Amino acid sequence: MPKIHTRVKRVFCLSTHVNQYDFFHPKGKTNRARTFSTEESAKKWASENKVADYTLEKAKKGKRFKIVS
Repeated sequence: MPKIHTRVKRVFCLSTHVNQYDFFHPKGKTNRARTFSTEESAKKWASENKVADYTLEKAKKGKRFKIVS
């Protein structure tokens, strides 16, 4: 990938000595599973948001729980 030219950086009001690759190539938001610290909080959230037919799985090295429908 060639570097972004200084004149282009001036047009977008960007710093000249910093790499702005992410400015021109946004990554976007990824969809992740919602995690909870306790089983009770996960069950409470599922009942409040009317999630039916779900199971709880361990997430983040067994320290949290995620809802899988």
